[in-house]
Amino acid sequence: MLPNLILITTDQQRGDCLSCDGHPVVETPNLDALAERGFHFPHAYTSVPSCTPARGAILTGMDQWGHGRLTMTGNSTMEYPQTLPGGLADAGYHTQAVGKMHFHPQRKLYGFHNLVLDESGRSSDGFVSDYRAWFERHKEGDYGYRDHTLEWNSWMARPSHLPEHLHPTYWTVSEGIKFIRQRDPTKPFFLWLSFARPHSPYDPPQLYWDMYENADIAQPPLGDWTEEFDIPIADVNAPFAHRPWVQTRRARQGYYGSITFIDHQLGRFFHEASNHDRDLLRNTLVLFTSDHGDMLGDHHHWRKTYAYEGSARVPWIVAPPPDWGLSVNRKIDAVVEMRDILPTLWDGAGLEIPETVDGSSVLPLLRDPNAEWREFIQGEHTTCYKREYGMQYVTDGREKYVWFHHTGRQQFFNLAEDPQELQDLAEHPDWQERIALWRRRLAEVNERRGDPRGQNGELVVQEKALILSPNYERWRDAARQGAGE
Repeated sequence: MLPNLILITTDQQRGDCLSCDGHPVVETPNLDALAERGFHFPHAYTSVPSCTPARGAILTGMDQWGHGRLTMTGNSTMEYPQTLPGGLADAGYHTQAVGKMHFHPQRKLYGFHNLVLDESGRSSDGFVSDYRAWFERHKEGDYGYRDHTLEWNSWMARPSHLPEHLHPTYWTVSEGIKFIRQRDPTKPFFLWLSFARPHSPYDPPQLYWDMYENADIAQPPLGDWTEEFDIPIADVNAPFAHRPWVQTRRARQGYYGSITFIDHQLGRFFHEASNHDRDLLRNTLVLFTSDHGDMLGDHHHWRKTYAYEGSARVPWIVAPPPDWGLSVNRKIDAVVEMRDILPTLWDGAGLEIPETVDGSSVLPLLRDPNAEWREFIQGEHTTCYKREYGMQYVTDGREKYVWFHHTGRQQFFNLAEDPQELQDLAEHPDWQERIALWRRRLAEVNERRGDPRGQNGELVVQEKALILSPNYERWRDAARQGAGE
């Protein structure tokens, strides 16, 4: 019997913001329980830490050079040679997406049988999200869904003005439960349940805001390399800014509350799914992750797009069907990435993985943690709010090398001993041999794929770095030819 497949993603959740990852404050009891009946990957990353390229990797199983997006590229149509839901639909799965997809056009199916969308403030060509339409029908007074006034990328935070049952997090789970109840019972299903939080606005319901009111929230780490970012800026959406502690604490309070609200709603989802069909989860493979993290003021950085742990490391939990008989409740140290989602779920469904897929199924690691695996992953973001911060990085979860391709500046962190990246070892004499190894690895990745940032085994500074790889136009042109344009 083919297993059901559930992919759960949050938006902008840091990898350390799970109780099972050791966070001293954030409460995630239901996700901890999921890890207990599955596997936690503490070295999970997103190779391009912003929304659309990360989701491109989820959809395709390709690395960023493969799917073409090397940075955030706005409202451009995404075309790919294969998609996660498309392959599963062809194999007989009933496929459904609920929540934030960040597709363009926004109703493009990409192989899903149906989309039920919450797209926050994104709207084009007359698009109205399903959540927004539902909210307008069910609100209990004359107010808007974001009348709390918070911006979509701001450090500002406050409790939501909405009752819990009107919050988009609650709606997302309600729609997921509805699908479980109304799905085709003669087919296995694939559900992508995608939350628009804890991405700002940091606006949990009052109960979840209050939960962290008196919590011992730690101040953000400040590395020995952060002086240039230690500046006060009035812009409420500033990506770099030294905010007063009272404001930073408030942002973290709202962020943590948003995560716990999601966790509690996931408890509702699993409870209702089991009530509907008590055997459903016994034949369901669940994968939980996030598209990227959130700096939350670490090193005076906010939002994402950076190589640093707060931005690039994400949570990653895989819970196999109990009937598979695997030894669970284990951590696996292999470094994994968004590109591994498609091959993992397709492997679970018994599908052949196409050659265009760059990722690998993690299922062999569940059976044998010592199974052959990659040594490291390579990531990048061509632009990071300012030109000089466009970067590439390579990491195995224990060491990290960051290279800024417009300036040639480099950073190196010993994550095994310095997980908060407090000390930049780029100039430290004891680490030059390791730095040379990581530089060579990055140069070889670039050279192998035809990126001018790698030539003759060396990294080469670029006046203009690529925004899209050549594959982006390749897939777009192939799709147009297939459509007869």
